[in-house]
Amino acid sequence: MRKSLIVILGFGLISACAPPAIKEEPSVHGLALAGLGHSSLSSNQIAAGYLSGIASIPYYFSTSLQTINQGLVEAQADITLDDTYESAYGKPLKEVPESGDTGAVFGRMKHATPFFQKVLKQYGVSEINNYILTGIEASSGKYTLLAVVYRSTARIEIIDKREANKKRSLTTVDKLFYEPHQQDTNGNPLDTIIDWAALPKESFQTQKAQAILLTLAANAVLNEKRTPEYWDIEKRWLAGKANEIVGQRTKDMNKRMGI
Repeated sequence: MRKSLIVILGFGLISACAPPAIKEEPSVHGLALAGLGHSSLSSNQIAAGYLSGIASIPYYFSTSLQTINQGLVEAQADITLDDTYESAYGKPLKEVPESGDTGAVFGRMKHATPFFQKVLKQYGVSEINNYILTGIEASSGKYTLLAVVYRSTARIEIIDKREANKKRSLTTVDKLFYEPHQQDTNGNPLDTIIDWAALPKESFQTQKAQAILLTLAANAVLNEKRTPEYWDIEKRWLAGKANEIVGQRTKDMNKRMGI
């Protein structure tokens, strides 16, 4: 059924309007932040966002929680918003205000990860402690490179991303543990990147946006999604190309969402 859905969406979105040109940073910032200024998403667009993963977070902003939840049900998502609010925040969706705010907002990926793992645990995923949410802030402070990561160990030895001659020993209490790491100091592979997004920081600071992040991230795990292109993106990100990456990703997502 899921394969059929993907095929149907593919044909449906081909005829969608072409995405607007990305000219400069303010335009990129505004497009990604405001949910593109469009009205409530259709069922097909909600399903397209679900298939596209966490990069679609801002596109849901103008759509109600109940509409998003129903769209995920129709798209046969394993985990819906109702599941996320129940498992991560202890409230069924029917008891959640339309703002999505139940008073549980996280500030860093270190604090987001336990919520994420609660969602995976509720669904019965094994080795939940090996799944983490990560983020690398752009040098401008405006954007964050998010990633859903599988890492099989809770203690790592790595070379610092920003100081090539510096080795670090990291555990779950360290902030830098919640950045992706391709290999350890001996050159052994570390992280598998499940999904990624390049977004303005403001776009995932509300609990509604964070619940959507948890939901899409958990579904990416269950769908066994993989995005190995992330490592090339990260190199460009650390080289100061955040604005370019956000612009390219937004343009791609506009096309996928039929905006």
